[in-house]
Parts: sequence; C-alpha cells; structure tokens
Amino acid sequence: MDRTSVSSSNLRSVGYNQDDQILEIEFNSGGVYRYFSVPANIHTDLMNASSHGKCFHSNIKNVYQYEQVR
Repeated sequence: MDRTSVSSSNLRSVGYNQDDQILEIEFNSGGVYRYFSVPANIHTDLMNASSHGKCFHSNIKNVYQYEQVR
C-alpha cells in the first residue's frame, strides 16, 4: 500500500485503501499497523488534522481492529 509522509512526532506515514477500508500507519518507531473497517472520513480527518498523533489517539487507537505488519 502506498503511504503519504506526514509531519508528526509519532506517525511517519499514512496509507488508505478505500475499497477495503484499510488504514495503514507507519510509526516513527518503525512499526507498521493496519486498521480495519475504517471509514474514508476518518482517514480524511487524520490527514487534515493539525496534530496527526492526537487525531490517531482520539479516533483510531483502541477503536478499530488492527494487525501489526512490521
């Protein structure tokens, strides 16, 4: 999945597959996680947020099922 770099102290890049509703996040620590059944508006909100990390913690972490890819 192609990811877009973001300027964040916590997140390095974000990708999204709209057809499968999969959000992929690469963290600055090097970990890559996929979050499932994430609506497109959540991805849009994350990409437009003034703080990507705060948006992630408020709207994605502990909300959607995920798996660690790397």
